[in-house]
Amino acid sequence: MIYDELHLKAPGNWMNDPNGFIFFKGKYHLFYQYFPYGPMWGTMHWGHAVSGDLVRWEHRDIALFPTKGYDRNGIFSGSALEKDGKLYLYYSAVRYLEEDAENIHYAPQDRYETSQAVLVSEDGMQFDNWGGKTKIIPVCRRPETADAAHTRDPKVWEEDGVYYMVLGSTWKEEVGRAVFYRSADGINWEYVNQLRDRRFGRILECPDVFRAGEDYIFLGSPMYVGGDEPGYGHHAVCAMAEFDREICGLKLLSECRYIDYGQDLYAAQTNVDEMGRRVMVAWMRMPEAVPAKDRKPWIGMMCQPRVVEAAEGHIFFRVHPNVNQYFGKETAEKDRLPQTSCRIRTALSEGEELEIGGYRIWAEQDAVWTDRSRVFAGRKDHKLVSVTPKLHGRYELDIFVSPNLIEVFVNEGEYVISNVVYGLDGGLRGKIERMYVAVD
Repeated sequence: MIYDELHLKAPGNWMNDPNGFIFFKGKYHLFYQYFPYGPMWGTMHWGHAVSGDLVRWEHRDIALFPTKGYDRNGIFSGSALEKDGKLYLYYSAVRYLEEDAENIHYAPQDRYETSQAVLVSEDGMQFDNWGGKTKIIPVCRRPETADAAHTRDPKVWEEDGVYYMVLGSTWKEEVGRAVFYRSADGINWEYVNQLRDRRFGRILECPDVFRAGEDYIFLGSPMYVGGDEPGYGHHAVCAMAEFDREICGLKLLSECRYIDYGQDLYAAQTNVDEMGRRVMVAWMRMPEAVPAKDRKPWIGMMCQPRVVEAAEGHIFFRVHPNVNQYFGKETAEKDRLPQTSCRIRTALSEGEELEIGGYRIWAEQDAVWTDRSRVFAGRKDHKLVSVTPKLHGRYELDIFVSPNLIEVFVNEGEYVISNVVYGLDGGLRGKIERMYVAVD
C-alpha cells in the first residue's frame, strides 16, 4: 500500500484533476484522473485515496475504468454525492470517433464525443464497473444547448431536496459556457439554463458553484486565457457570484481572478468537510516526472486542502485546521530544511527577501514575489517569477515547503502562490520567525 502526507501524489505514473471529493461514511474520499501505464496523459481511469483527516492519505485500488461503449476511451472528471447512504460518482464518459493507429490513447484532431454517467457504490470502497454504471445525459446533438465533444466535468450538488449539475462547455470553441441541469432524483436530468461568458475562455473546464455563508462562489478552469506568458495557457479562477436556483441562473459579480498566483494549480474542486467547512483541493501541474523509492516514477500531485471563505467581497483560501495540527512541532533548527516537509512563518517588510533552498520570496512594489528559477530543473518554458496583487503594506507569510511543492499563503489566505519545484538544496537565508515540522 502507498501512503502520502499533506500532498496526495500520483501512486506512480500520471495524475491530473481531482474527482469525487467527499466526506462519506467517516472517511474523506478523493478520486483523481489517473493513467496507470506511464507518467503521461492517456486513457483516463479514476484513482482513489482515502483519509481520516485530509492530511494522511492511503491509496486504494483503481475505482473507475472504461467498460462501456460510451466510456471506452476515458472516465473523465466529475464529482461525488451521498444519497440514500450510497455514494454516487458522476463522470464524463468519452468515446473516440477516430483513434490514432500508433497510440490508441489519443483521438486525432480531438474527434470524440462526451456523455455524462454515474456509478453508484454501496460503501465507497467497492465499484461495479460492469453493472453499476448508468448513462444519465446522452451526447448533446443540439449546439445551442452544449457541445458534443467539449461538455464535461459534472459538478453535482443538492439544495432543499433538488439536485443541480453544472458542466463546463463551449460555444463553437470560441466562448466558454457553464451549462446547468436539474433533477428530482439525481438520475433523471433536464437541461435548464446556461451562461456564455468571455471570462470562461474558449472552453470552460471543472466548473464549481457553491454557497459560502450567504454568498455564492464560482470556481472554474477556462482554457486559452494564458496570453503570451510562458507556461500554461489554461488557468484556475474564482469570482463572487449570484445563483438563482429557480432558473439555474448564474451571474458573476466581478472579473475572475486566479485561485493561485503560481499558476501551476488547475482543476479545483470543493466539498464540505465533517465540520461543514467548504474545502478545496486542486491538481498541481508538473512538467517532469519524479523518481521515487516507494513507487514508479510519478507526475502530478494535489495541493494541500484549503478552506474557502468569502469576506467583504473577497475570496480567501486558508490553511485547513487539520494542517495546523499536522505541523504542531516547532523546531529551533532554522538554518536548513528537513528532508520531508516543514512550515515557515514570518513577515516581510518592503525590500526584504527570504530564500528557501534556492527558492526566493520577497516584498517589492507592495506585493509578494517568488522566483523558482534555481529550483525548476533548468526549465525556461514555464512561468518562473510569480507575484500577488497589491497588498496595502501587509506581507505576512505562511509557507509550506515539500520536496516538490512550495505553497505561500499571504495574509492568512488573502492570496496564495504555489510553485512546483525540483532540487531544493536545503539551505535557508533571511528572516524566519518560526519553523514547524510534522508531529510524529
